[in-house]
Amino acid sequence: MRNVNIESSRLLIRNFLLDDARDLYEILGNDDVMKYSETAYSFEKTVEFLNDFCIKKTGALAVVHKESSKVIGYILFHETNEDVYEMGWFFNKNFWRKGYAFESCKALVDYAFNGLNAYKIFAETIDYVKSVNLMKKLGMKLEEVQKNQIKDNRGIWTDLYIYSIFNLSYSSLKR
Repeated sequence: MRNVNIESSRLLIRNFLLDDARDLYEILGNDDVMKYSETAYSFEKTVEFLNDFCIKKTGALAVVHKESSKVIGYILFHETNEDVYEMGWFFNKNFWRKGYAFESCKALVDYAFNGLNAYKIFAETIDYVKSVNLMKKLGMKLEEVQKNQIKDNRGIWTDLYIYSIFNLSYSSLKR
């Protein structure tokens, strides 16, 4: 993925930098944030993940709060097949319930469809409440429920919900 620089009213969405390690650790190192994913990261694991996945593989984007210049969100965003992108998100718990996840994800969906000519964006979760509600608010529709597909971070088998949204003005001709 190329250099990304998307702006919304309160946020900037950009590629991660090594200097983002502390802010990313506040997100990925929090048990509540990681409740529906994996065990919270140590600082060392956060730095390794930041360097290898977020920066070298450009697999995710940073959500920066303009007013404070703090990275408050992590958005998984990478191409899995031609013109098909996977999306996922984690946000700093101190910034929950303020609309930042929707604002940034909506801006990224718009960028993907209009700037990258993406055909489809999908997301998956085991959190049937908060994550699914955001997926629906973004216009995503239920594509599939995989029953007892994955273990949660307590080791309990749980359902995996897959939602997606399609670009209605998609052109298979590359720009």
